[in-house]
Amino acid sequence: MTQQEDPHEQFKGVKPVEERHRLDEAALAAWLAVNVEGYAGPLTINQFKGGQSNPTYQLVTPNKKYVLRKKPGGKLLPSAHAVDREFKVISALYPTGFPVARPYALCQDDSVLGAMFYVMDMVEGRVLWDGSLKELPKAERRAVYENKIATLAKLHNTDHEKIGLSDYGKPGNYFARQIDRWSKQYKLSETDKIPKMDKLIEWLPVTIPPGERTSIVHGDYRLDNLILHASEPRVIAVLDWELSTLGDPLGDFTYYLMNWAMPHDGRAGLGGLDLKELGIPTLEEVVALYCAQTGRDGIASLDWYFAYNAFRLACILQGIAGRVRDGTAASAHATQMIQRIGPLSDAAYMYAERAGLK
Repeated sequence: MTQQEDPHEQFKGVKPVEERHRLDEAALAAWLAVNVEGYAGPLTINQFKGGQSNPTYQLVTPNKKYVLRKKPGGKLLPSAHAVDREFKVISALYPTGFPVARPYALCQDDSVLGAMFYVMDMVEGRVLWDGSLKELPKAERRAVYENKIATLAKLHNTDHEKIGLSDYGKPGNYFARQIDRWSKQYKLSETDKIPKMDKLIEWLPVTIPPGERTSIVHGDYRLDNLILHASEPRVIAVLDWELSTLGDPLGDFTYYLMNWAMPHDGRAGLGGLDLKELGIPTLEEVVALYCAQTGRDGIASLDWYFAYNAFRLACILQGIAGRVRDGTAASAHATQMIQRIGPLSDAAYMYAERAGLK
């Protein structure tokens, strides 16, 4: 498939390390030899094309491949790029059998590579980008979606206190804290005035639905953050835990549900597709599956949750816009993402009006 035929080629796989992201290979190899069980060089380093947030590297040795996630350099937003939190959550989940890469070690000594980083196993499998799953046979598509839902339900059913994550976030008031956090980051990163976003910043915190639960939430559970088994329709690793915390699992699940509301553009969105023809579960079927696995009768106020999720995504992308402005964004893909801020704020406002915004 040529690059023209595959719109995701630019952020699939690896490339030589960009000059600005070069690592001190000798210092890294010395650290790996001491801190990573079973490590044996020589070492070759590549950079993953995706990941405009934290620079991510592939470490290749004769016997094994690893992944290194590192904080970027330069001016950063508060609480962003917390690779130590990512390491903590995957270290707690890995022994439970939840599908995450095996974590090896965290380095908090900036003198090694200039910023904090951690190393984990590289899980080999399939990363898919297109929600229609057109590269899979029809019979497998439903199984993939059902396994994705079961994996998310398993995360939300995990006893965070029992696995040592009782201090991973503040329990309670999750949506209020998230709206406050993203509103602040939006304001810090603001490049253009968007009146609808200002109105949502006022409306969302005073209309939060009742009935909050607390669990581990991933924060960015989507198709291209999952590695599927090479030949089976099941998730073998959930990636990119940068936004994970303790919070209301409905924040996670309704973010995932947004795929059914967002128009299909070759990414995860399924809006406008003939789901029955494709063999993909409908939004109603997905809600029923998730509720059955997490002990719920149903989910009220979906329009509010969709408004919140579109707003949050617009704020995240605005953060990337601010980092492009400040010169710290780590991917050419970032500029494409910025173009989605306006449409997302429009979508958030539309769902908010459906949920009662006057």
